[in-house]
Amino acid sequence: MQPRRIRTISEFHQARHLLNPEHPLVSVIRFEDMRLSAAEPTAQVLDFYSIALKRNPYSKIKYGQQTYDFDQGVLFFIAPGQVYNIQAAVDEPASHSGWMLLVHPDFLWNTSLAKTIRQYEFFDYSVHEALFLSDKEETIMVGIMQRIQQEYHTSIDTLSHDIIVAQLEVLLKYAERFYKRQFITRSLTNHQLLDRLEAVLTTYFATDSLLDTGLPTVQYVADVLNVSPNYLSGLLKTLTGQSTQQHIQNKVIERAKEQLSTTNLTVNEIAYALGFEHPQSFSKLFKRRTSYSPVEFRQSFN
Repeated sequence: MQPRRIRTISEFHQARHLLNPEHPLVSVIRFEDMRLSAAEPTAQVLDFYSIALKRNPYSKIKYGQQTYDFDQGVLFFIAPGQVYNIQAAVDEPASHSGWMLLVHPDFLWNTSLAKTIRQYEFFDYSVHEALFLSDKEETIMVGIMQRIQQEYHTSIDTLSHDIIVAQLEVLLKYAERFYKRQFITRSLTNHQLLDRLEAVLTTYFATDSLLDTGLPTVQYVADVLNVSPNYLSGLLKTLTGQSTQQHIQNKVIERAKEQLSTTNLTVNEIAYALGFEHPQSFSKLFKRRTSYSPVEFRQSFN
């Protein structure tokens, strides 16, 4: 079944049996007020941004093959055009709670946030990479959503638009801060991911994969680890100061040093064996990362 596309915030309100929105391009909704029809397609695509803070042990949301149970309060972000899937239990009690902020891209037109909002990588995170909030963090986020709601509810004037955009920017900055906190505090899970990353790269470089498919891409590594590329890079930058691409390059340099110091293979042969189409690209990377050319590095062992 094709996902249902919801193009406007008004259409979203109708689908959830809500009153018409007070503002056509921005809306703050309580989950307690929403109802999902049993006959409604569960896979949906929104043409606007959705930022949701939800608590509900009876409901699930799914991106692709990843399903997340809302057994505690989490914050997740959906950008326009992303497919998501809601699975509600047949006998689900009306106990779900939380807040949802909807913002149409047209609301951001001619603002700096229109260009920068997609730089917040968590809009491309998978749902199982949602943000787990502490009680204090949840209070902050709910407070910002409520202030946005109050602004368009009480007085729409020449400054309302700018104030709402400013509040949205504050919310996104807090989310960025809280994600960095989560990368650090969920240390066991994250360091297990680092161990798995090292194992994936070691296996890849020890097999014929380099000759068959070339250097591993960030997307390949993320797929094997079952995380989104942006989440993986964000985690690695926080924990190690280096992106996924830099970790891949580290493994390339490590392997190249071994080949240069223990074999008689030419630089070109080593480059091709490491998956480079052009030896010049290998030499340039090696020089940038070590301050030596491959030939200079080899000569240092003589």
